[in-house]
Amino acid sequence: MSGTIETDVCIIGAGPVGLFAVFECGMLKMRSVVVDALDAIGGQCIALYPEKPIYDIPAHPAISAASLIERLIAQAAPFRPDYRLGRRVETLAREADGRLRLGTSAGDVILARAVIIAAGAGAFGPNRPPLAGIEAFEGRSVFYAVQRREDFRGKRVVIAGGGDSAVDWAVSLAEVAASVAVVHRRPKFRAAPETVSRMEALAQAGRIEIVVPYQLAALHGEGGVLEAVEVATLKGETRRLPADVLLPFFGLSMELGPIATWGLGIDRNHIVVEPSTCATGVPGVFAIGDVATYPGKLKLILQGFSEAAMAAHAIYPIVHPDVALHFEYSTTKGIPAAA
Repeated sequence: MSGTIETDVCIIGAGPVGLFAVFECGMLKMRSVVVDALDAIGGQCIALYPEKPIYDIPAHPAISAASLIERLIAQAAPFRPDYRLGRRVETLAREADGRLRLGTSAGDVILARAVIIAAGAGAFGPNRPPLAGIEAFEGRSVFYAVQRREDFRGKRVVIAGGGDSAVDWAVSLAEVAASVAVVHRRPKFRAAPETVSRMEALAQAGRIEIVVPYQLAALHGEGGVLEAVEVATLKGETRRLPADVLLPFFGLSMELGPIATWGLGIDRNHIVVEPSTCATGVPGVFAIGDVATYPGKLKLILQGFSEAAMAAHAIYPIVHPDVALHFEYSTTKGIPAAA
């Protein structure tokens, strides 16, 4: 079939758990195609907090999200995964020979023996503030994530929001930005108390301005270049904050999208799976990582890694029905050649 990609396993989601699933499938001599709605490999680790340290990855007392993704990409590389980025899987059907046929928003057709959904909590995007003309500033002066802290050195930064992302980046960017103002509708913040205390200490030292109780009201500038952010109270009092950059941190809008229509068994936007195999209610389809749910589930990257291994072993007899799987440790068999 013209334009059709044939593989053993189609992995939906190129975050850390999806990347480790490539490795686990490769160790069992199964080829993988990886599809992700984002334009870059790494999922939320890269889109939301690439420079933030992660402390619960075994053997790494601390590792940045970006470094973790780099290492996972390198670990998967020997198995030559086919990355299909900037698109999402929209359709799922079963062929006469039992294979699963997946269609993407970019027109790709993928034929796979099995599917692993490792899509976090679904496709996601930022909750945009309702500001007139904000689209003209996005990508130049308005950003919904910080990719590199250094990009904001010497800039006048306005951060909007009261959660962990807003407070974390206020504290971090205070070290490099010319100024940092944090806009929140009320004095109480929803972030970790220790980080809030650090932000308040920086405010007392004059390195951060906490602007409460205000909300975003308007953007001022031309050609996508921001000059000031206008904020207002519920009583209509307004202020103009000089700004080169606005970082609105109002969380993410997450949805499973077309996956929710595949009859997998959905519970509050998560996919119910069998705990020992991560199998869904649809034969040949598995779910791992944050999107999967079962009794006792912990939303930790390390648990997602474990689920990737369980799913790969459960998929092996689907891909290799006539070959018995003899369990071996990686120290014994090494890295097998890519199929």
